[in-house]
Amino acid sequence: MNVNLHKDPTNIIITGVGGQGNVMASRVLAGMLVNAGFIVTIGETFGMSQRGGSVMSHLRVSSSSVLSPQIPQGRVDIVIALEPVEALRVLTKYGNPDVAVLTNSRMVYPMGVITGEFNYPTIEEVKSMFEKISAKNWIIDATSVALELGNPVLSNIVMIGALAGTSLLPIDRRAFEKEITKSIPINKREINLTAFDAGTKMI
Repeated sequence: MNVNLHKDPTNIIITGVGGQGNVMASRVLAGMLVNAGFIVTIGETFGMSQRGGSVMSHLRVSSSSVLSPQIPQGRVDIVIALEPVEALRVLTKYGNPDVAVLTNSRMVYPMGVITGEFNYPTIEEVKSMFEKISAKNWIIDATSVALELGNPVLSNIVMIGALAGTSLLPIDRRAFEKEITKSIPINKREINLTAFDAGTKMI
């Protein structure tokens, strides 16, 4: 595995809605990159971080320098979204023509959509927007894999596995296994590895 960054620093945003395991995903990814020898600065912003509000983590990865935790507007390199419309929300502020986007396809509808006050784009509409505003994009149904494994929150780990599959970052299964040995109870490690592997296979 190539252990260099394609771009130094690499700016990553992980986004989703409250209750999807966004913060855990950012901590696991940061841990993997730190183990690989990089300096990672994390900044977290929570909208209404209870279930259903926007949650966003900024990760800034460098081989040599400590950076401010907030990514400047228009300067994100990789967006990992646990919910597709949250990806669009991030791209309107931080996107640029070179960005790579990896998103879960499963929509989480806010209350305004459920009550009929406003419309939500379809996944096809989201996909066509990604085609226009990103250099690369992948849309996977991480939620269905997580549900098959018995826990919808595992979609965050499916997404990390998928990220490894894109080769955008120097991370792999061995790095993931090493990281979860530190942070996840022994009886949950096997299912997390299964989720990671399933994600890698989806790319």
